Amino acid sequence: MVIKHTCKNGLRIVLEEIPAVRSVTIGIWVLTGSRNETEANNGLSHFLEHMFFKGTKSRTAQQIAESFDAIGGQVNAFTSKEYTCFYAKVLDSHKEQALDILSDMFFHSTFDENELEREKKVVLEEIKMYEDTPDDMVHDLLARASYGTHPLGYPILGTETNLHSFTSNDLRDYIAAQYAPKNIVISVAGNVDETFIDQIEQLFGDYTSDKNQNEISKPTFLAQSIHRHKDTEQAHLCLGYNGLSVLDHQIYSLVIMNNVLGGSMSSRLFQEVREKQGLAYSVFSYHSSFLDSGMLTIYAGTGREQLPLLEETIQQTILSFMKDGLTDKELKNSKEQLKGNFMLGLESTSSRMSRNGKNELLLERHRSLDEMIEEIDAVTHESIQQVIESTFQSEPSTAVIAPKNDETNL
Repeated sequence: MVIKHTCKNGLRIVLEEIPAVRSVTIGIWVLTGSRNETEANNGLSHFLEHMFFKGTKSRTAQQIAESFDAIGGQVNAFTSKEYTCFYAKVLDSHKEQALDILSDMFFHSTFDENELEREKKVVLEEIKMYEDTPDDMVHDLLARASYGTHPLGYPILGTETNLHSFTSNDLRDYIAAQYAPKNIVISVAGNVDETFIDQIEQLFGDYTSDKNQNEISKPTFLAQSIHRHKDTEQAHLCLGYNGLSVLDHQIYSLVIMNNVLGGSMSSRLFQEVREKQGLAYSVFSYHSSFLDSGMLTIYAGTGREQLPLLEETIQQTILSFMKDGLTDKELKNSKEQLKGNFMLGLESTSSRMSRNGKNELLLERHRSLDEMIEEIDAVTHESIQQVIESTFQSEPSTAVIAPKNDETNL
């Protein structure tokens, strides 16, 4: 059972006790990401995530790393379109020390200018590495094609120009604007009881901020195309369709539909594109849900000369999908696979912490596993057909990264 506690400053704590394990995972979730940025400061959320590890008033960057190594712990962070998370996984006997270090990083990071300049070089290399990976970069191009100048179209890593401009004051101003207590959830899972909530509140329950809620605007989905030439061995194609928000009641119907379309090795796209026609080694689909919108993405990589045939095959698969819907076998198998993925994904304290943190941050509610299974079982052919029609009735956005001298019209 997930225990929820709201501090007097509005910060929320969620804790799940799992007595059978010997680990504890602590995560600090902040409701801010690249969609909360402007074009001028795009990349700041991600850069700030890096800088929290670069020294506090009482610990250097090396001492932070050594502190977790000394207790056999793991510490990391990540930034997404809508949230940032800092987390640590340690033995249950070291949970207090892990909490102390995380809170020190959160409240007392100095953002030293020398560390700032060094870390800019690190993030610049991260951006270059990403640009050298076209099968990753094409998804960022699709976001730009789908959302245009809306912040959901921004890359999480930002740009080299923006990165060079960031200052310590920019980081502090961003924290003041976005890291309000009401935008923060601390999620804990593992061999820990609810008395640990008091320790968290002592560290996090008193700070205040004038900012109470992130202001976001709903995007308009655009059926645009972006084509970039790059010296690659393969051409990479992404198609994007307007999807559902994380709050939509039809989300499980869409998840099951996507699984049958391109979410597994038995999916329609995998079988048709790879197994039957040998057009691609990698082909899949996935759905990204945001607070007010979503996007279904189809990706495949192939030889330059096969791009037209690849796109035609994908479109024909979708048309067949729209006409015939799912078979009884596909619906049953997909439900069982989804339930299995949920249950297998909850076997570690890290995954429990992550699930609870995201649920509280985005949904503000926690469904039991039985409730989730009931919702999955309630999905019908009719509800999936509604999702299929609403998803594929409009033209998709398109992003392509292909070798130079490409003569295709994609």
